[in-house]
Amino acid sequence: MIFDTHTHIYLPEFDADRADVVQRARENGVTRLMLPNVDLDTVDALHQTLREYPDMCIAAMGLHPTSVTGHYADDLERIAALLEEGSYHAVGEIGIDLYWDRTFENEQIIVFEEQVRLAARLGHPIIIHCREAFEPIATVLRRLSHLGLRGVFHSFSGDAECLSTALSLGDFYFGINGTVTFKKNRLRELLPAIPADRLLLETDAPYLAPIPYRGKRNEPSFLKQTAAFVAAELHRDTAEIEAQTYENACRLFDIDRA
Repeated sequence: MIFDTHTHIYLPEFDADRADVVQRARENGVTRLMLPNVDLDTVDALHQTLREYPDMCIAAMGLHPTSVTGHYADDLERIAALLEEGSYHAVGEIGIDLYWDRTFENEQIIVFEEQVRLAARLGHPIIIHCREAFEPIATVLRRLSHLGLRGVFHSFSGDAECLSTALSLGDFYFGINGTVTFKKNRLRELLPAIPADRLLLETDAPYLAPIPYRGKRNEPSFLKQTAAFVAAELHRDTAEIEAQTYENACRLFDIDRA
């Protein structure tokens, strides 16, 4: 069994063939899907996908950093209400993204911290989006470390120093997706340093498809390729990596292994 710990199959890119995508996932051993929210515009589609595939899908609720604007307070209030009302397994996708636009950098930091605090209060792990922003994210997590934080660095792309820092900030896991298969990706060299019980597999579908699908729409079934690649790099059996990462995900998101 394989657990895709970060996938957005509720987005419009899958509207034409979502059922086929889910079926291909099943056929390739992907039996669990974590759906992190993006913003208020994606909530309805997320909920609809949960209703359609309740045996496979669980969800996280949060406000993505690239959706943060100067009017973030109202959005945060609604996200908090959804988390209070709904059955979610994490707060996410949250974080800081300084790659695309730094206009709302201060607002992103505020929104990230508020959602981390909310997750701690509700007892949820956090799903962290970090792009060109490890230092400000680490600063927030360090300031709030007394809250007993736990979560995952989604699409982890840091170096050995970032890995060491992240492990010191709380009970954190590391999401590995198709980018690890790219020829010049340095993450493959860091894989042996990631504790086996902190390793997760993800797609980030529809983005970041692994070799040999790079450039195409990603989907959960492709996680089989990523699992095999990670296993080869670690000189371990693919089935062993699949089982280990599945167990890790169930532990993080507090769900039954079955």
